[in-house]
Amino acid sequence: MKESIRWYSERVQEEVLFCRWGHMGRPVLLFPTAGGDAEEIERFLMIKVLSPLLEAGRIKIYSIDSVAARIWGDKQQPASHAAWKQNQFDGYVYHEVVPAIRRDCNDPEIEIVVAGASIGAFNAMAAICRHPDVFSRAICMSGSYDVERFIKGPGPLGLDFYFSSALQFLPNLGEGPQLDMLRRRFITMCHGGGRWEDPEQDWTMAKLLGAKGVPNRVDPWGEGYDHDWPTWRAMLPKYLAEL
Repeated sequence: MKESIRWYSERVQEEVLFCRWGHMGRPVLLFPTAGGDAEEIERFLMIKVLSPLLEAGRIKIYSIDSVAARIWGDKQQPASHAAWKQNQFDGYVYHEVVPAIRRDCNDPEIEIVVAGASIGAFNAMAAICRHPDVFSRAICMSGSYDVERFIKGPGPLGLDFYFSSALQFLPNLGEGPQLDMLRRRFITMCHGGGRWEDPEQDWTMAKLLGAKGVPNRVDPWGEGYDHDWPTWRAMLPKYLAEL
């Protein structure tokens, strides 16, 4: 049911891990949290709660290492390097991970769902907004979209970060093929009302998306749902089952 492969990515300049669970169904690329790797979702029992959908052949789950976010808090690295790494991470996803998923699905044009929690939601949002030609839906749980505060190195972030963050580039995205395609996609944002959650981030993104005519919805889950894995294990099976 699980397959893992590694390769060296020239884009991010390190070895990367790529994992897949499931045998058939709609492909879902699930981004890890800030310091996570491709197997984080297995350790935190997300694969276990998704097993009914996986075993029924409704979905295939793919995950990768959180390559860029691992260095955000490194005070020895200039902020510009962290931003460069984030932008290179986007290129790695689009030019390496997407083709790997499509080869695994034996379909060179299959569209992919993106999902993630916390920083994973940041990456899922950026992926669908930058590449609506390949990503069809996004499920963003407990999204942390304003991530500048996490990048601790000295100096300015620069254009690499601008183009990596939907919160930055989306307001200035002009009319054209990218926005036309994005308007045919759908983004779900959900959050709890418990500890460490910041619901305002979802509403800020929803306003930006709505201003551009991008279909989206925000689902509040209320008190008792913290910014933590038990919340995300409750959320993701529900939204994937609805697809």
